[in-house]
Amino acid sequence: MKLTCDLHVHTVASGHAFSTVLEVARAAADKGVELVALTDHGPALPGGAHPYHFWNLRVIPEKLGGVRLLRGVEANIINEKGELDLAPDLLGSLDVVHVAFHNHCGYEGGDRKKNTDVLIRAIENPYVDFIAHPGSDYFPLHLEAVVDVAAEKGIPIELNNSSLLETTSRPGARERDLELAKLAAARGLTLLVTSDAHIATDVGNFFAAAELAREAGIPEELILNSSAERVLSYLAKRRESRE
Repeated sequence: MKLTCDLHVHTVASGHAFSTVLEVARAAADKGVELVALTDHGPALPGGAHPYHFWNLRVIPEKLGGVRLLRGVEANIINEKGELDLAPDLLGSLDVVHVAFHNHCGYEGGDRKKNTDVLIRAIENPYVDFIAHPGSDYFPLHLEAVVDVAAEKGIPIELNNSSLLETTSRPGARERDLELAKLAAARGLTLLVTSDAHIATDVGNFFAAAELAREAGIPEELILNSSAERVLSYLAKRRESRE
């Protein structure tokens, strides 16, 4: 499985990550990663980037060291309405919007039904492009319902490499992610495999998530980030659907 794009990467702007944009681009170039999405945490997460950070992402060049850079956010769900921590005008200015649950961001979770309903409300936001790391014990979900709605709306779900490492902040995620991947494969839902790198040395590290995808029987054609062309085409169609 050849993956040429990393669509979930953090920089120092996230507050708990440790590399600059330049360091991320250099690491990507060294590993042959063609495209990187800079997806720092939204402002509701303690230490997360200020809204002005996302407003000013326009100053970042389209390419650094031959690596295509996309300007994005890992937006936080902040309440039971499924609202996010960036205003629509800022979300609309970005190339990539992940939506995710995180602790200490306003919405602190509930039972499976409540969390599932809140996530479904969140992905009804027309600016949401991807669902990030839904296999968390902290926010349990009815995974089949999430996969069904994601497939209906054409929104890929992430297999997050960071969730599967010993250093993860999401213990137990592998079991949920494997279930999720098998459900997605049965539904023909497109997935993305990401590093969720918080340091440049992890950019393009997909090994654990890619192995999980193989174990779940996911064919390469269902992995969005197998080519930059597929990624850019998907994002262009998302933008067109909002116009």
